[in-house]
Amino acid sequence: MGKAFGIDLGTTNSVVAVIEGGKPTVIANAEGARTTPSVVAFKQDGERLVGQLARRQAVLNPENTLYSVKRFIGRRYSEVSGEREMVPYKVVAGPNDAVRFDIRGKTYAPEEVSAAVLRKLVDDASSYLGEKVTDAVITVPAYFNDAQRQATKDAGKIAGLNVLRIINEPTAAALAYGLDKKENKTIMVFDLGGGTFDVSILEVGDGVFEVKATNGDTHLGGDNFDKAIVDWMAEEFKKDYGIDLRKDKQALQRLTEAAEKAKIELSATTETHINLPFITADASGPKHLDLKLTRAKFDELTHDLVERCRGPVKAALNDAKLTEKDIDEVILVGGSTRIPAVQKLVRELSGGKDPNQSVNPDEVVACGAAIQAGVLAGEVKDVLLLDVTPLSLGVETMGGVMTRLIERNTTIPVRRSEIFSTAEDNQTSVDIHVLQGEREMARDNRSLGQFKLDGIPPAPRGIPQIEVTFDIDANGILKVSARDKTTGKEQTITINGSTSLEQSEIDRMIREAELHAAEDRKRKQEAETRNEADALAYQVDRQLKELGDKAPLADKARIEELISSIRTATRENAPIESIRRLMNELRQAATGLAQAAYGAGATAAGCGAGTCGDRKPGGDDIVDVEFEEK
Repeated sequence: MGKAFGIDLGTTNSVVAVIEGGKPTVIANAEGARTTPSVVAFKQDGERLVGQLARRQAVLNPENTLYSVKRFIGRRYSEVSGEREMVPYKVVAGPNDAVRFDIRGKTYAPEEVSAAVLRKLVDDASSYLGEKVTDAVITVPAYFNDAQRQATKDAGKIAGLNVLRIINEPTAAALAYGLDKKENKTIMVFDLGGGTFDVSILEVGDGVFEVKATNGDTHLGGDNFDKAIVDWMAEEFKKDYGIDLRKDKQALQRLTEAAEKAKIELSATTETHINLPFITADASGPKHLDLKLTRAKFDELTHDLVERCRGPVKAALNDAKLTEKDIDEVILVGGSTRIPAVQKLVRELSGGKDPNQSVNPDEVVACGAAIQAGVLAGEVKDVLLLDVTPLSLGVETMGGVMTRLIERNTTIPVRRSEIFSTAEDNQTSVDIHVLQGEREMARDNRSLGQFKLDGIPPAPRGIPQIEVTFDIDANGILKVSARDKTTGKEQTITINGSTSLEQSEIDRMIREAELHAAEDRKRKQEAETRNEADALAYQVDRQLKELGDKAPLADKARIEELISSIRTATRENAPIESIRRLMNELRQAATGLAQAAYGAGATAAGCGAGTCGDRKPGGDDIVDVEFEEK
């Protein structure tokens, strides 16, 4: 196996890394930045922008710019009512209550949009390495459920990747932190990103990384902190002018960007000014937003959000059977952990310990993913990773009860079986309803899927023996089988949540992604040709001006005409073939200029001032000179 990438597919930004010389290296994108915004935009002409280019035009194109897509991946439409209110683009219900985005009448799945981000990361990283790489390890929040993990894997497939492994973000961070650590330590990874919150407790030492417990909240992240500021700004503006800016999509996008900027500034300073001129207008004229936000006010606005981090931390410690005093190190992951109130809470929950500052919160997850990719590719030796499943898994049994087969925080991969029987006499089939969650009643947990085992011989209830087996692979993805022990008849399904894409949809999206990649390459080549044409026109025009009257008149008129035609063609986006034809004609016409320039140059070089006319044929004076070496 060759190289393999580690990818942190984030809510706000994404990062790609690779092992070089035994160490993880973050790879800069084509724009030179080490993080790539997880943003995809669709222009009026059908062109698709990804990353920083997409983010820059968001204010002018809010309804067709998709960001924070990770908050929707693998989710049902009915689960994301809060998230839908936070974005200016259209979120609609797709097949089986799946989330879809409506862009000018065409719908896109979150997996498809995430695939565009993945493809950019991999294309840029492959250019850096000088070789095409398709193997990758992709990270997900530890508290992602089965459907969200499967959806992330599907996004990788659509991007043309061979996804070697899906691993949890806090675990990846621990890998990056502990790669060279020999002593045994108990560490807590506190991961507050743009859209999700995770906390994991691990034992790390001498190449072994064992997750003891994990917990989190997939509805909590930096976006929520931004929304708190947006709501405050909108309410303040409404008090002054009676206008709700949240109803204007462009104004909402400007508020969101200003809120994120203010949040970042308040991590380093105690107050910031938010100034948004011409934010809206009414009959009396344009309106401007000018507000001062202090850190104290920000802490007040986000107090409830910070407090929501407390419960998962305590639950993880409890599941690991540890106290805050048992934690040796705290690793912070995600940009939102820079918020002072969050750091204060972390100190409180870890017995007053200062967080370890040796890792970059924005890059550490990708570095850990690269290490895991290196392990799977054989580049990194002596590393053993023991991860866990974040949520309990079971089946619905008589009375609508959730019967667990695998408890949360069980080390994976894992396989568990249990014997069940029929509930009625002469029952010839059983329905297996697979559930994920911690509630006692089936209806209160997430349904992962259902299947039927037929052909059970008629018998009194309680006699048939149905063996149900749960098998979780290293990606945390579940396969369930049911077997009648009497007949040996078996039914198996790999759990794909109801929102998961059908294989035919994935194949279609792969084809479309390849088509987009071809279109992107074509657009790039066209842009390069136009730039080349501009440069050629400028170069020949300058040469023409330098020659002045020495340029042959016949050539000069034709060349000026061609230069004008090329500039018009590039300005008006003429077909590339016609631009190339004009360039060839200009090159041919310019050969006369080159000869004229050479002739003028030769004359100038051969004649000193006032000397050319004085020379007589054969009349050169030759002077012998003695050279003495000292």
